Amino acid sequence: MPTAFVYGTLKRGGRYHDLLAAQKFMGEARTVAGYTLYQPADYPGMVRAEDDTEGVTGELWSVSESCLAKLDALEGLPQKLYARIPIALLAPHDSIVAESYLYLRPLIGCPHLGSTWHQPGAKS
Repeated sequence: MPTAFVYGTLKRGGRYHDLLAAQKFMGEARTVAGYTLYQPADYPGMVRAEDDTEGVTGELWSVSESCLAKLDALEGLPQKLYARIPIALLAPHDSIVAESYLYLRPLIGCPHLGSTWHQPGAKS
């Protein structure tokens, strides 16, 4: 089964978490350095950032192929809003090959969020 690293609206308590509700939660995780978050709309977008030293925090999920296809549709892969990429994680998940979503659109005027995104009004 594929493994997905999610960092925004798909996390537990997020508005699109229902897509992951029947999948297996593997724990909280953090990417290696070199990634950061921006907020292009009411959701975050992860991008590569050479000067980043923190990485991005999120959750790791074991997902079915059919779930992954639903995530791809949500993330706008056909519209080139995001691209699904392999992402390296820090221990204890450093041996796992995970996939995540990299934001592809311009970030002009988008707030920089750093390593963590908290959805307004999300359940804890």
